[in-house]
Amino acid sequence: MGTLRILRVYDEPAAGEYRVLVDRLWPRGIGKDKVDLWLKEIAPSTEVRKAFGHRPENFAAFVQRYTAELEHNPAVAQLRHLAATQARLVLLYGARDPRENQAAVLLDFLDGSH
Repeated sequence: MGTLRILRVYDEPAAGEYRVLVDRLWPRGIGKDKVDLWLKEIAPSTEVRKAFGHRPENFAAFVQRYTAELEHNPAVAQLRHLAATQARLVLLYGARDPRENQAAVLLDFLDGSH
């Protein structure tokens, strides 16, 4: 497995990184050329995303609910395959908070080998 990291979609990735957008909604102002793959199926459900609302007090519950969704999400296998075949994979997200977002939870999930 190569390197795997997260990056805000509005920031510049390093050269040679395979860019996977893991948001359910396409971010404003971002052209299709900034993303190699839009894997919206891996994003949290609308219900879980809206319950979080990017409020810090809701983050712990969001982590639990999103992780539970990931346990049964077939898109996880596709992402793991990409991580195994790409030398440098970056998970792109649109949220402003670099630590409390779905890409961070997803990265922890993948690193934990669930």
